Amino acid sequence: MDLMLKRENIFSNTKDQNPIYLFNREYLDFLSGCKTERKVASYIVEEAQKRGFTNLEEALKEERTLKPGDKVYLFFKNKAVLLAVIGEKPLREGFNLVASHLDVPRLDLKPQPLYEKDGFVLLKTHYYGGIKKYQWVTRPLALWGTVVLKGGKVLDIKYGEDENEGVLTITDLLPHLAKDQMEKKIREAITGEDLNALTGNIPDQEAKENKIKTYILKLLHDRFGITEEDLITAELSLVPAGPAREVGLDRSMVGGFGQDDRVCVFTSLKAILEVEAPVKTAIALFMDREEIGSMGNTGMQSKFLENAILKLLVAQGEKDELMLRLSLENARALSADVTAAVDPTFEGVLEKNNAAQINYGIVLTKYTGSGGKYGTSEASAEFMREIIDLFNQEGIRWQTGELGKVDQGGGGTVAQFLANLGMEVLDAGVALLSMHSPFEVAGKADIYEAYRAYKAFLSGGKS
Repeated sequence: MDLMLKRENIFSNTKDQNPIYLFNREYLDFLSGCKTERKVASYIVEEAQKRGFTNLEEALKEERTLKPGDKVYLFFKNKAVLLAVIGEKPLREGFNLVASHLDVPRLDLKPQPLYEKDGFVLLKTHYYGGIKKYQWVTRPLALWGTVVLKGGKVLDIKYGEDENEGVLTITDLLPHLAKDQMEKKIREAITGEDLNALTGNIPDQEAKENKIKTYILKLLHDRFGITEEDLITAELSLVPAGPAREVGLDRSMVGGFGQDDRVCVFTSLKAILEVEAPVKTAIALFMDREEIGSMGNTGMQSKFLENAILKLLVAQGEKDELMLRLSLENARALSADVTAAVDPTFEGVLEKNNAAQINYGIVLTKYTGSGGKYGTSEASAEFMREIIDLFNQEGIRWQTGELGKVDQGGGGTVAQFLANLGMEVLDAGVALLSMHSPFEVAGKADIYEAYRAYKAFLSGGKS
């Protein structure tokens, strides 16, 4: 009988590593090609449709009764998605849910972003989520997003990813002139209003004023058919240009933009696409707005999940609201979100006995929050035991983690909002280095184990 908990790098005892590398090859493509919430949500729906998922709204209109094994989806306001595989047991006895979030820290354009100054045109931005502002300067940036034209036509915008296109960038002060800047605290050296992207320098030869801005507007109109007024309706963001990459001489890690939390989006998506005939209904939930508090109609604090469960109940012949409440309080959920990994360069912020390491497995986090566990739910002892037993039974490598030392800082996930509905909830996700930076790093083995863990949980395990 082993009395001591053992932890080790997964690669140290994995003879066949091909599945790990093959899985991550597809993940790299996803990460490089889906850099906005709308793009990720559309990708999820497209992949689900390929695997036989049908629109739940259509089933309701046709008054079609769902039966065990049916696969359905809900696509809400282009930024929230729910995928469900109907189980053998009635929904009122609960369901297994894996919830992740689509949104990531980034730079959003202001409603009127274009301005001309000192021989340049720049774009004004407003950062979204928790970032270190200095990390976003002097790097190539691409423009991604959506614009709605007069009449309702929707345009998808992507510029700066093709090698034949230009990129945008935010400039910084040269060290020769940065004496005052370098005496400031690091969070004050670059301010939010300093995050202005260099956009152009050529004047329009026919314009009488704002010549460079006029030239840029003509370029935007020629390329995309948009005017300055259209920018007011737009959801446009600046994101790091270029693809995600393998990291390390051994290629054991993945580096790229948006892994918090799209690493859990991709792994839980792949998991539910492979679920067949579960005992309890399996649900993968993909929500927006987590990085700014989960507010809004596509955030976890909205009624989307409750409404979706109610629609599933109606499609199975249940119309009593009590059945909704029973379904929610009998549910079991994994909050699929990332956590901090031990970084050898910054050792002091984590308590190593309770810190996650890269390529040691999916991370189980009993609670998040900050200080005295503020702003979190906490998984029960019974649910922790259930999940650990399931993962041990399935041979899934796992570890535990915390988001920093007790008084160091902290953060939260959507777990608290799921728990408020009565569910048993545990945070389970992938450890990252450089979280919230333009180039986050995850371990390939952790990514693969997250997929295996979510699949085992959604498929049933303990019924």
